[in-house]
Amino acid sequence: MSFQEAVQSALIRKYADFQGRAARPEFWWFMLAIALATLVASILDEFVLRGGSILETLVGLGTVIPSLAVGARRLHDTDRSGWWLLLHLLPLIGVIVLIVWWAQPGEAGRKRFGEPPTA
Repeated sequence: MSFQEAVQSALIRKYADFQGRAARPEFWWFMLAIALATLVASILDEFVLRGGSILETLVGLGTVIPSLAVGARRLHDTDRSGWWLLLHLLPLIGVIVLIVWWAQPGEAGRKRFGEPPTA
């Protein structure tokens, strides 16, 4: 899956879809897109709008739901429930655990969360 396909999948086709599975490229390309969008918004806030964080806040609000959805689908691909996203509430340790799980290869074959994602 390419960068553009991953962003289109998460933002357009599966904006708030918490069902199914997401392959590693879909997840990581989308997270990179969010990081880049946040960086650009932060720079524009600083140099064009002279401080504040209006654009950065708008990017964050616009991507929170698809970020949670693709994160849950990625966990489904490793045969874990999307509820494990609540580990974000544990400082540092929770995020580290989630990153390790998101980086693991998906389970082969049909599992309780559906068919494997297409590459």
